[in-house]
Amino acid sequence: MKRPEKEEYDPYYEGYVSLVPDGNIVEIMERQSGELREIFAAIPDEKGPYAYAEGKWTIKELLGHLIDGERMFMYRIFRISRGDETPIEGFEQDMYIENARSNSRPFSDMVEEFAALRRANVIACGHFSDEDWDRVGTANQVKITPRALAYISVGHVTHHLRILKDRYLV
Repeated sequence: MKRPEKEEYDPYYEGYVSLVPDGNIVEIMERQSGELREIFAAIPDEKGPYAYAEGKWTIKELLGHLIDGERMFMYRIFRISRGDETPIEGFEQDMYIENARSNSRPFSDMVEEFAALRRANVIACGHFSDEDWDRVGTANQVKITPRALAYISVGHVTHHLRILKDRYLV
């Protein structure tokens, strides 16, 4: 599958899309899940409530945000790929973090949740036709394709894993 064209997504997401290497996006999604599992397996649970600065998410909240993002991006991919043209609203990430209670959950449970979601998404996306990837829908008041959303999802995880490595695990 080809990379999304810039017209397939809002310019805001270029930072995420640019982080995704060339290759089969479904295979990249699958590899990334293993990378996330490996990174979080090395972090002791007691370090989970750590935030690198006042007002920043904790490590567990960051992981909770990745879980929420995986759900939301795939929900959008699914609806648009099926031809649903109903506009999809955005979501307030900080409210989701606040209500997720991530700091009270063990890393192992959260990592398994992400892996299960990503695995289901890999299976679903692995059966999409070119037509499915090319459909256009509206999410957060912006025209977007499932292909662009898949790249954004992968880039979003890459972005946050870099922040984790650079600011939390130093």
